[in-house]
Amino acid sequence: MLYPLKFETIFKEKIWGGSRIKHILKQDFSPLANCGEAWTVSGIEPESSVVSNGFLKGNTLNELVEIYMDDLVGEKVFQQFGSEFPLLVKFIDAEKDLSVQVHPDDELAAQKHHCNGKTEMWYVIDAEPDAKLNIGFSTPMNKQLLKKHLDDNTIEDILHFVPVKSGDAVYIPSGRVHAIGKGILLAEIQQSSDITYRLYDYNRPNENGKLRPLHIKDALDAIHYNNTENALISYLKQQNSTNNIISTPFFTSNFMDLNKSIEKQYTDIDSFVIYICLSGDAKILCSESEETIKIGECVLVPAAIERAIFQPNPQCKLLETYIL
Repeated sequence: MLYPLKFETIFKEKIWGGSRIKHILKQDFSPLANCGEAWTVSGIEPESSVVSNGFLKGNTLNELVEIYMDDLVGEKVFQQFGSEFPLLVKFIDAEKDLSVQVHPDDELAAQKHHCNGKTEMWYVIDAEPDAKLNIGFSTPMNKQLLKKHLDDNTIEDILHFVPVKSGDAVYIPSGRVHAIGKGILLAEIQQSSDITYRLYDYNRPNENGKLRPLHIKDALDAIHYNNTENALISYLKQQNSTNNIISTPFFTSNFMDLNKSIEKQYTDIDSFVIYICLSGDAKILCSESEETIKIGECVLVPAAIERAIFQPNPQCKLLETYIL
C-alpha cells in the first residue's frame, strides 16, 4: 500500500547561494560552501528524487511513477504526462542577486528542447528589509527596444522591482522576465523543467573569473512582451483552513496555517498532493501509515490515498500543491 513519501534533498551550490537553507530551514547541506537551491521533489533526470522513508526507500520518484502509475500521480495526470513527473519543488536562497532571466513556454520548449516549458510560483519564506524581486519591465517593451538596452548596457534602467516580505506569493508564468534579489529565501513550485535563458548577469564573473554565458537570442524569442499583469498574489490566510493562493493549468497551490488537527479529503482531487513545510512540524496520518513533516521538508501524498489527518505540534505552516 502506498504511503506519504519523503525524499532525500538534492543540494546545489551556487555563486549567489547563502546559508539560510541551513539556518532557517534546518537542512544540512555540508560539505558545500553554500546552498543556492535545495530540490525536494524532482523527476528531472539524472536527478530524480530518491525516497528516504518506508519500504520504498532507495527508489527514485520516476521509478515509482512507472510502477504505480495513476495510483501515485492520479489517472488524469498519468494520461497527460506518462512516466514523467510533472512538477519540481525547491527552496532557493539568494544571498546575492540572481541573473535576470526568462523561461520558455510549452510550445517554444517543445520546439527547441523537446521538453516542458516553465511556469512557476514563489512563496517568500524570509526576506531582508530592503529585499526586492525583479518582475518584468518598468516601461512598455518590445524585442527591438530591449535589444537596444542590452547593447547599451542600460537594461537595469528598465527593470521593474517589487519589494517583498515573508508570506508574499508571486506568479511567474513562462515568458515573464524575472530575477530574485539578494536577501530572499523562498519556496518555488514549477513545471518540471530546468530550461533557463539568462538575459543579464550584472557583468559579474563566476568563481573562475569569467562571465557566465548569456542566452540573448533565445531569451528575446521567449519573452511575452505584453504580459504586464501584477505578479503579486492576494490570498486569504485563515487559520486551520485551506487557503487557495493560485490555480493554473500547471498546478494549484494553497496555504495552510495550522494550530489544531484538521482532516483533508482527496476524493475530488485526481492527483498526487505535495506538502511543503514552511515552519513548525506536523504528523500526517493516512489509514495505516504515519509520517512527520518538519520545516524545510516535503511530503508527497499519493493519489490513491483518499484522506489524511494533520496534527500540528503545536503549530505548522504548509504549502499544498496538486494538479487539477
